[in-house]
Amino acid sequence: METITFNINKGIGRTVEFRGLKAQYLFIFAGGLLSILILTMILYMAGVHSYACLFIGGGGASLIIWQTFRLNGKYGEHGLMKLGAKSRHPKYIICRKPVRRYLQLTPKKQAS
Repeated sequence: METITFNINKGIGRTVEFRGLKAQYLFIFAGGLLSILILTMILYMAGVHSYACLFIGGGGASLIIWQTFRLNGKYGEHGLMKLGAKSRHPKYIICRKPVRRYLQLTPKKQAS
């Protein structure tokens, strides 16, 4: 009788990675390239010179690729989320009540 062996998927729980780009950078990369493609097609259909369309498309795509890999290298896998959370975090907490109000004991309600 033959035994059947199955390979175990070792990638469960890991983040998605493609050529060094991790997590949210893949979405930025794909969305940016798709938007540059659509922009180039719209410009071409609007009658802009084809060399200008190629220059805008190639320049925009190379800028998107360069910036995405730069952000990935600078901030890492969860860096953009941490950077966004830092901007929403208050620098200090304002408390306008007097301190003695916090120190007062309040009587408990009696059960009737």
